[in-house]
Amino acid sequence: MEVRKAIIPAAGWGTRLLPASKAIPKEMLPVVDRPGIQYIVEEAIASRLKEVILVTGKGKGCIEDHFDIQGELEDVLKKKGNKELLTSVREISRMVNIIAVRQKQQLGTGDAVLCAAPVAEGEPVAVLYPDDMIDAEVPVTRQLLDVYNRHRAAVIALREVPEEDTPLYGIVEGERVEDKLYLIKRIVEKPPRGKAPSNLAIIGRYILPPEIFPVLRQLRPSADGEIQLAEGLAELSRRGKVLGYLFSGTRYDVGDKLGYVQATVGYALKRPELRDRFKQWLREVVRDEK
Repeated sequence: MEVRKAIIPAAGWGTRLLPASKAIPKEMLPVVDRPGIQYIVEEAIASRLKEVILVTGKGKGCIEDHFDIQGELEDVLKKKGNKELLTSVREISRMVNIIAVRQKQQLGTGDAVLCAAPVAEGEPVAVLYPDDMIDAEVPVTRQLLDVYNRHRAAVIALREVPEEDTPLYGIVEGERVEDKLYLIKRIVEKPPRGKAPSNLAIIGRYILPPEIFPVLRQLRPSADGEIQLAEGLAELSRRGKVLGYLFSGTRYDVGDKLGYVQATVGYALKRPELRDRFKQWLREVVRDEK
């Protein structure tokens, strides 16, 4: 079955970016001149997915508004003769079919995926975490879809990380079956330093089979009432085949202050109208710091 739908969980509090995320959803914070979540939606479109399911929460209605038609703004831009901005604003609302569902309580990443079940159940889905912005020539979701289409199994994005960083990630134990491709045997969530089974960390891109929804429903919530997607993936790996793929691309953790700044710099340097002046400014800043 073709993967047609992307789930983007966007209901979290964004505590790592407080106080900026107190009144503005972290997904709406700009990276250069567009909100971070727009890059994620653009990745889904570039990966040839047909529908995006946004899982939002209280106070995040502006995410939905961003992808909606804004007639008054378009009229203002049209009257001012600003054709370039008018085209840009119109393209946002025409990007892809977007459906928004609400995660009423913060009960974990697995619960967020389950919130999309009324729209997506019975189909394989892509899941894209907006905290992970990945700059890649071939979109990372497309890379995973190509693996899924060959093997018809769940596929998780992997990245090699320094050993000292393994406590920050879900880490997999796997058997290499092809170049960059691993059959996952075990998933250890945030292992203690020195206890990780490898340095292969899970990054927020997944292609999941239809079975993920009943698997998540059967999981027992943790002591704090949460259901985590990692636990569902671990259960899938015990029942059948789950693959991990070492993707190509530069990943930025925009849910983290340093990662957010790095993403802004990285994407600014990709913009032809900004690159040369920005590089010159960066050189001056570095020189003045010496």
